[in-house]
Amino acid sequence: MISVEEALARITAAFGPLAVETVGLGEALGRVLAEDVVARVTQPPAAVSAMDGYAVRAADVAEVPAVLTEIGEAPAGGCYEGTVEAGQTVRIFTGAPLPRGADAIVIQENTEAEGPRITVKEGAGPGTYVRAAGLDFRAGEVGIEAGRLLTARDVGLAAAMNVPWLRVRRRPRIAILSTGDELVLPGEPVGPNQLIGSNGLALAAFVAVCGGEPVNLGIAKDSRESLVTLAAGARGADLLVTTGGASVGKHDLVRQALDESGLELDFWKIAMRPGKPLMFGRMGEIPLLGLPGNPVSSLVCALLYLRPAIDAMLGRAPGDRPAETAVLGAALGANDWRQDYLRAHLTFDAEGRRMATAFERQDSSMFATLAHADCLIVRPPEAPPAQAGDTVPIVPLAGGTFGV
Repeated sequence: MISVEEALARITAAFGPLAVETVGLGEALGRVLAEDVVARVTQPPAAVSAMDGYAVRAADVAEVPAVLTEIGEAPAGGCYEGTVEAGQTVRIFTGAPLPRGADAIVIQENTEAEGPRITVKEGAGPGTYVRAAGLDFRAGEVGIEAGRLLTARDVGLAAAMNVPWLRVRRRPRIAILSTGDELVLPGEPVGPNQLIGSNGLALAAFVAVCGGEPVNLGIAKDSRESLVTLAAGARGADLLVTTGGASVGKHDLVRQALDESGLELDFWKIAMRPGKPLMFGRMGEIPLLGLPGNPVSSLVCALLYLRPAIDAMLGRAPGDRPAETAVLGAALGANDWRQDYLRAHLTFDAEGRRMATAFERQDSSMFATLAHADCLIVRPPEAPPAQAGDTVPIVPLAGGTFGV
């Protein structure tokens, strides 16, 4: 039995970045950038007005009230071609280029207009309500760095930088095979000794959130023939993930059946809870990650091992996700020899600190507690008792792990 750290190191070492492909901006959401995105334009291209009002020379409105003569107009999408001289002003709208000679904007609420006679009631210093050229970004600047999982904000920024195509990593194809005679799909008739098979669907959703392409192979029966037949559907995938059948029970046949099909086992069993019966190896050219059949254990192990494997294939470094901590909301007892991952709620205390409170019951059969949890509290092996207020490491779940 090996540690969580050793298991993670062995798994991630087995994968490298996948090939690069080009996609249009409309297909870029959720992809991982393979090359930096460099701005092709400067934004704004020239100094522009940040408000509707009047373009003025700041020196002309240093003392108010000041009366200026309107000599023209600069609409959004247009410009005033002349030059603002002493005592003059140009009506201007948000986004319009600042006319030559002007160096400030007086907002329209601080003026009174009587034909071309504009009375300024409140002055404006140089640069007031002016967006300088290149305030947002300049041509040649890196706007989005390689390795980023692209969000809607990134797509918008790339568009603003006039970049229509992006170079991204190919999505890892992750084949998912559930096992067990007792499993039926959601919506199917459920017999007295059967369970709903949630793992395949949950893992497929997890893979998609992490930037991969899930391939759900279905549910294999507890027989060598069924397992081998369905596992053959993983041909061409970058990773085969199985759930169930990896423990020591009489009907836990995955290891036995796949051994006969050429499985080269790297390790089996990890000193952790939930999720001890986890195996990793290779079937020919395809790496295999065998997750526990328990739904909570399966998803926790997916978070700890499958996501880093996908990250490695997408060229994302483990350091892209810094370690996070919280203070305990309630005391915890001493831990045993296994690394523990406790489902917990996150709140904030009176000082604004993030506070993690473990659910009272941590039975690994309780899927609802995982769905309602905000994080996992990490308890190292042989950790001593911890008191409320102690700082502990956590693995966040909300806002990106089980749904973006």
